Amino acid sequence: MGGINSRNMEIGYDPGLVDILHYLIRSRQLHQIISSNHDDSDEEYAANSQPPKITLSPNTSRLDKSEISLVTKQACGYLDSMDKPCNITSMIQRRALGPNFSTGERCGITNRFLPNKMHQVAKYRTKAFCGSFSKDGRFLLTASQDKYLRLYRTQDGGFAEVKKISARDMGWSILDTAFSPDGNYIVYSSWSESLYLCPVYGDSSAQESLSLCPDDRRFCVFSLVFSSDGREILGGANDGYLYVYDRECHQRAFKIAGHNNDVNAVAFADNTSQILYSAGDDGLCKVWDRRTLNETGPRPVGILAGHMDGITYIDPRGDGRYLITNSKDQTIKLWDVRAFSDHNGEENTRKAVANQNWDYRWQRVPKRLYRARNMLEGDTSVMTYRGHSVLQTLIRCHFSPSSTTGQRYIYTGCAAGRVIIYDVLTGRIVTTLFGHKRCVRDVSWHPFHPEIVSTSWDGAILSWRYAGSTALDISDSEEEMDAESQPRTLRRSQRIAERRAKHAAAC
Repeated sequence: MGGINSRNMEIGYDPGLVDILHYLIRSRQLHQIISSNHDDSDEEYAANSQPPKITLSPNTSRLDKSEISLVTKQACGYLDSMDKPCNITSMIQRRALGPNFSTGERCGITNRFLPNKMHQVAKYRTKAFCGSFSKDGRFLLTASQDKYLRLYRTQDGGFAEVKKISARDMGWSILDTAFSPDGNYIVYSSWSESLYLCPVYGDSSAQESLSLCPDDRRFCVFSLVFSSDGREILGGANDGYLYVYDRECHQRAFKIAGHNNDVNAVAFADNTSQILYSAGDDGLCKVWDRRTLNETGPRPVGILAGHMDGITYIDPRGDGRYLITNSKDQTIKLWDVRAFSDHNGEENTRKAVANQNWDYRWQRVPKRLYRARNMLEGDTSVMTYRGHSVLQTLIRCHFSPSSTTGQRYIYTGCAAGRVIIYDVLTGRIVTTLFGHKRCVRDVSWHPFHPEIVSTSWDGAILSWRYAGSTALDISDSEEEMDAESQPRTLRRSQRIAERRAKHAAAC
């Protein structure tokens, strides 16, 4: 994402000049200067922010042969529906006779009623950057450019603000937040050499500074995450390094040279916290083993290559095998970590990224990216999803929850102010949620309820729930069966209903 990196400046290092340039970038004055002087006569640009119109069917040849296809079908009840009538009324009738719904059947029902109706949770006067549910779904945490983190209690379908936390040493904006595994703490990052830890319960002003002791003067952590035991915090920074902070020892444990440019995303593969991922502006996703990390000559256990531009976010499936990455090349890719890319694939990604001469923060998407249909040689991704736009900021994507959807979907923010939901199995967009006026940076699906919260640069925090539209994947014949089998409800008073019944009998 990042700002100007002094390591890449070929002229002499001038701290005063660097600070001035950073100020101009943050105030968008430099954006205007560069844009006005930029000669784009040799480059075509697509319409600003608008996602591409997808005319070709997604290529699912690799996905159909992969293990994740079968696993997802089992988890979301797809295979069960092939052998039994998938009419919901019939399923309820069978359940009355026993046995209870299987996990797959429950997910199959939930997946027919995806969120489609918005409700505004909050409206801030500045850009909202982060919005995520806690692991247990009891809280929603948001962070915005006005230097505040806001904690909402989510109960009875509502959002009650219970805490407003003032960020310290914020810089330009709060960039990322995370809940501790036990749900008792929040950590956040900004343009600061320190992370800040504050309690969920009790005095929020009692914030602990976690210094990472970087070498660069202008420093920030774009992405952070707790280990499963809560002892360590992993961060990815704009200096190309991975940082591991040990909470028990109250000091930085490791500083690992991970990427040549900004590290935009980090994540643990699963709850063991042994395998971790990192990705950044070099377009590569690297896989690391925590047990072999060392600051002297660190080497990843493997590399996933295939994107044509920088990666903005990583979301692991949680099984230690699959993950998705969002990218400035306007795609999401699904990966199997058992299929690493070779040296040829890595070099092709580096070349593709090096050939990009546009800046996604304020320029429009080159049409050649939207037109790119062929995979880079050496691309080992399982599937590529297209239909959203990644501009202006590090837009995030996620797998849908396993408990309610069987992880049938991938959902993402979009620079066009939308929330896009893809079907993992087909690669197609199944739902597009319209409601925001500006870029949607963050999205979060409640772990146990069919509800999505979207966080946008228009300052709005929106909640999306299902509100009585046509269910997905139900044929006309099934709808007719549902209509015939459902009892009619009284639309007016009992007295009027009885009068109508007498009149019908008289006739």
